[in-house]
Amino acid sequence: MKIDPRHLELLAAIVDHGGATEAAQVLGKSQPSVSRSISELEKRLGVRLFESQKRPLRPTEFCLQLAQYGRTINDTGKSASEFVTRFKRGQAGALRVSGSPIFMDGVVSPVLAAFQSEYPAIAIEQGYGYVQKVLDGLASGDLDVGIAPIRSSMIPDGVVANPLLPGRNVIACRIGHPLVRHANLTTEAVAHQPWIAPPPESPLYHDLRAVLDSIGVKDLKVSFSGGSLTSILNFLYESDALTILPYSVVYRLNRQNSLAALPLPVGDPDRHLCALTSKAAPDFPARSRLLQYLASEMSSLNDLMRLHAAPT
Repeated sequence: MKIDPRHLELLAAIVDHGGATEAAQVLGKSQPSVSRSISELEKRLGVRLFESQKRPLRPTEFCLQLAQYGRTINDTGKSASEFVTRFKRGQAGALRVSGSPIFMDGVVSPVLAAFQSEYPAIAIEQGYGYVQKVLDGLASGDLDVGIAPIRSSMIPDGVVANPLLPGRNVIACRIGHPLVRHANLTTEAVAHQPWIAPPPESPLYHDLRAVLDSIGVKDLKVSFSGGSLTSILNFLYESDALTILPYSVVYRLNRQNSLAALPLPVGDPDRHLCALTSKAAPDFPARSRLLQYLASEMSSLNDLMRLHAAPT
């Protein structure tokens, strides 16, 4: 038997407020219409809901139990209305975010964690992918926000790119590396060091090759290649190897006394870390709020990095 949920809500209002007149006032209905609805419900159920000839209305035990379902419907409706309000304010929803692995793990994930802590009703599904995979995800609608370093010439017409951080790389090493103490570090000093190579599909791999070419290193001595940021860092901590990393990643880890940057200029890539969104995607308040949050946090990070400038 299917019961009109509005009748159950009405029944709960009568029980909770003490009568049909009181329920009518609360619900904005007329008292006769409330009484008719209850009579219709009793006929449909074939069970009396209120004891006969009793004033004020006295609910039967069956009525009291049935009214609980009306309260549940009412509470669910209120929760749904509150969710819609939070959604429209950008305080609830679900976001699919993906980006370049080293940036995501080194810089972006802590920001996403802080954002989600501030807006716990926004669920975040984080993935990984280099720029082409990110662009493909935006085009297919499988991704809400992409975060990746990209050249302006690579930005498709259907994508909005909001710059977050300027492109900046440094030579990274462990805090206690012997070269950190060199007052006048030269390219020759790093030329024959062991190196950690980023994954070949990472733009950092091509940056590494360009840096080594610029200092005359043709025979690259690779002690470790590929892997996640965590595996690269673990290798750095336990060796005298060097690698190329974004300054933002090294800066954050340096503040934790985990990683150092050699005072040797390597040139800046012609890319910016950008938050990427599709122009064709429907308006999504939570996405707009995340973009604002990312822009604010990365702007603050950029200001701090300027105060503690990397090697130039």
